[in-house]
Amino acid sequence: MDIAALRKSYERDQLDETASDTDPLRQFQRWLDQALAAQIPEPTAMTLATVGADGRPSTRVVLLKGLDERGLAWYTNYDSRKGRELAQQPAAALQFHWVELERVVRIEGRVEKTTDAESDAYYASRPLGSRVGAWVSPQSQVIASRAELEQATARSTAQLGDNPPRPPHWGGYRLLPECWEFWQGRRDRLHDRLRYRRQGGTWQRERLAP
Repeated sequence: MDIAALRKSYERDQLDETASDTDPLRQFQRWLDQALAAQIPEPTAMTLATVGADGRPSTRVVLLKGLDERGLAWYTNYDSRKGRELAQQPAAALQFHWVELERVVRIEGRVEKTTDAESDAYYASRPLGSRVGAWVSPQSQVIASRAELEQATARSTAQLGDNPPRPPHWGGYRLLPECWEFWQGRRDRLHDRLRYRRQGGTWQRERLAP
């Protein structure tokens, strides 16, 4: 297969200044609601990009678990690679790619931890197996085998019972947006791109060349 010859014409929708909201959070909520209504796979999946102390970027996919005027939240192991990198450089970028809707949203900003109360509440809402898993997995570290992980899970399930507390190494992060970009695919690669940049207490909306 010649992958260089693969082509797709984007013709589902358009994005212009008259149809978009002046507030990026409201615009994002509108698009997210449409992604949910379209029942596309994993509509809350987002690529998280961080930078290590060595200046090298890394990415992974996490799930959006909170959204309000403060920012976008997700939960993870603080000792993971992303956790270590955010401790060194508390800034990140997020990207949603809703392929079926021919849309991308990019968000950049500073990152802070959620409160203990927020992390406790979300942890308590997870299925029991996921709560035990947060204790068991030394995320991003080398392990000997799958069997080792499953044995540790069995031991911890027996020890922790039905109501395990939140591990101290596990909790949430929130990205505080400083820049949003909304991308709508268009024909002939003349895509629509609207960027919102925070200036003081307001958002400036501007169009970018595709």
